[in-house]
Amino acid sequence: MKTIQFKTNIKCGGCVAQVTPHLNAVEGIGQWNVDITNPQKILTVETETDSSQVKKAVERAGFKAEPL
Repeated sequence: MKTIQFKTNIKCGGCVAQVTPHLNAVEGIGQWNVDITNPQKILTVETETDSSQVKKAVERAGFKAEPL
């Protein structure tokens, strides 16, 4: 597994709840976490898939994700 990070616009617990089913549905994602206290709202993902799959899942939930 590799760890990848994204700058997002996921701002609160409600936003995290909204993106949860989308990220959990992606094959190959282990753990993930959004640091909503960080000004860049960093999403950290442990995954076996590529970053484009994670980005698409976040975007399907209505949020932005830019790889760091």
